[in-house]
Amino acid sequence: MRLIWRTLAVLLFAFAPVAFAAAAAPQTIILASTTSVDNSGLLQAILPEFTESTNISVKVLAQGTGQALDTARRDDADLVLVHDPEAEAKFIDEGHGINRRQIAWNDFIIVGPKTDLAHIAGGHDALAALKAVAAAKADFVSRGDRSGTNALELRLWKAADIDPKAAGGGTWYKDIGGGMGQALNIAAALPAYTLSDRGTWLSFKNKGPLEITIEGDPHLINRYDVIELNPQKHGDRKLAAAKVFADWLVSPAGQAAIGVYKVGGEELFNPSADHPK
Repeated sequence: MRLIWRTLAVLLFAFAPVAFAAAAAPQTIILASTTSVDNSGLLQAILPEFTESTNISVKVLAQGTGQALDTARRDDADLVLVHDPEAEAKFIDEGHGINRRQIAWNDFIIVGPKTDLAHIAGGHDALAALKAVAAAKADFVSRGDRSGTNALELRLWKAADIDPKAAGGGTWYKDIGGGMGQALNIAAALPAYTLSDRGTWLSFKNKGPLEITIEGDPHLINRYDVIELNPQKHGDRKLAAAKVFADWLVSPAGQAAIGVYKVGGEELFNPSADHPK
């Protein structure tokens, strides 16, 4: 009997490291994310902490919100982190997404040339500013990429009762079909006005002749939501590991990591899991 127990003990010790290694085997998930949380440097700052604590690495596909949601629809991502409430609601209504949770907020701003042809600098009314830009036929750069930023911009033009493509297509209204960094670079080169999220603007190194012209309008609040994929529509994939990351983003550890990220001493994102905006 003693020999049997010894044999069992040896077998248990022999297989224990294998079982532990399997449980702790590294995994990689794909996050389809809005460009702003990537361009701002936030993800690069917080992902190492998450990976170290969970052994789950995150591959980021930085895209406009519309593209990110389409990527998830095609089963080419395991999780989405985006900032367009209307597009998010449609994604969930289609049955693709579940458990939408806000992780942080910041705001959008309108930046433009220091020469300020439209005379809007220092204002807090985004609609009045766009009307002034259109009236002055001042160059305006639109991302035109179905991103959350582009979606908000188009909603603002509509609220201002202006069709910028009809009024300025090919002249002062520049639809570039590009990301936030590209839009800011073109705006700096022209120079021109554009709508930017504050996080990317603060991280942007090529400001040149640009400055903030409009800020502080409630219309410009920018909310970031993490949305899990519906396993009934997207199978198992790596959705369990993706949920671990989603849960971490709204946990005290994840919220603290978001809150301490700063550029030039300024906080770029306000953690808001407990008190959504």
